[in-house]
Amino acid sequence: MEDEYFRRSVVYLCEHNEEGSFGFVLNNDLELDLSEVVEDINIEGFKLGFGGPVNSNNLYYLHTLGKEIEESYEVVPGLYSGGKFDQITALINENTVRQSDIRFFLGYSGWDAGQLKGEMEKNAWIVANAEISEVMSTSDKSLWKKLLKRMGGKFKMISNFPEDPTLN
Repeated sequence: MEDEYFRRSVVYLCEHNEEGSFGFVLNNDLELDLSEVVEDINIEGFKLGFGGPVNSNNLYYLHTLGKEIEESYEVVPGLYSGGKFDQITALINENTVRQSDIRFFLGYSGWDAGQLKGEMEKNAWIVANAEISEVMSTSDKSLWKKLLKRMGGKFKMISNFPEDPTLN
């Protein structure tokens, strides 16, 4: 995809239904720490990712903390979205949550009803499965390439294409 937001991006789709779809870009980390954005956070080390161009001034999160965080939504077994932020803040400040337990994003990626289906019909996206550990990793800059290689065949070949073929 040539779009500046989605070129070589891995988007984890959290929900897809007749009303629309939403997810988060996994491989576009920002040079910001959560403590720089949320003044109630006293501990550094929680990176922020760019989740997508929709509501990019709002904070979103995925986590593996389960029902420990009230009002969380289970995306797939073992992976949750949202929940009460004051509980998350308390757990971070108590140093009882690891960076691998929760992932923060500014903005999200969203599609109106039928929009993503139309993009899929135009082969704008490649669909792959990702493990929860891959979704929660904030340090895997090669995730796009890794997932394509794992799919094998023509996808493995695509993973080795240079980003700008004119520089080859």
